[in-house]
Amino acid sequence: MNDRSRPQRFRAWGRRQLYSFFSSLGSLANNAVGTLMTVAVLGIAMALPLALYVAVDNLEAVDLKTERWGSLSVYLVESANEADAQSMATLLQDRYAAQVEVVSPDEGLASFREASGFGAVLDLLDGNPLPWVLHVTPAEEGKADLEARVAELAAWIEAQETVDAVQVDFRWLQRLEAFVGLARSLVAVLTAVLALAVLVIVANTIRLDVANRAGEIEVLHLVGAPNGFIRLPFLFAGFWYGFLGALLALVLLNAALLYLSAPAERLLDAYGNTLRLEGPGLPVTASLLVAGGVLGLGGSWVAVGRHLRRFRLAD
Repeated sequence: MNDRSRPQRFRAWGRRQLYSFFSSLGSLANNAVGTLMTVAVLGIAMALPLALYVAVDNLEAVDLKTERWGSLSVYLVESANEADAQSMATLLQDRYAAQVEVVSPDEGLASFREASGFGAVLDLLDGNPLPWVLHVTPAEEGKADLEARVAELAAWIEAQETVDAVQVDFRWLQRLEAFVGLARSLVAVLTAVLALAVLVIVANTIRLDVANRAGEIEVLHLVGAPNGFIRLPFLFAGFWYGFLGALLALVLLNAALLYLSAPAERLLDAYGNTLRLEGPGLPVTASLLVAGGVLGLGGSWVAVGRHLRRFRLAD
């Protein structure tokens, strides 16, 4: 008899779970204004760390060309010729074991024409105004003393008679890498703080709901309803709050990405990078929805347990 009743009890338990799961959503819909306000606050709280995570993820995808950090662009004087450029390249290779790429004025003009799109304007020029250019990459000797070695190399090059100017433009890339590292740490801190905020918001919302339904809870207790039965609708309500808040955070983030994608792409194109903004992938989306639901359940569990003890209904 017990074996026969066990499937029945399991089916009854499953029906009760499903009923509480969907009836709690109906209860939230009946109080649409309050629910929307709570979900909006939760959505904004979850969207902040998610947006920062996506921003860092996109920044990490930018090609920082770290293998070329410390490279210098050496512009020779207008009167310099190919022999001068090759002589300077040989000196740099022999003296500093540097890698040197020699770019002729014609090659530089062709590259500029392709990158800038100003072909028609360049055709109006009487001649080629570009000088001979050397792209110099110091020998790999570790990153610790990179700036000192680059400064020494740049000073020696600038002292040469055939050199007009030396450009070192890698420092902003180093700063960007440091900023990405800082932002990655900030994501973790912000996620922890706002996860706690979500717990508090849901717990406070469920606390008010429990207080408003104190009479109903007393009646259920008097007719012998177990604590689990009384607690279940509030737990599922907390789950829906967290889940809907996470869903709203995803909507807000994707709307922001859609708005920002065009100007961000123009900015990256200006620096020669063809990266396109990417939103959160499926694993991140699924993780956020699950985390939202779990945080909502956690907040409601804390609130319901505390207030059931006040009603002397705790297990």
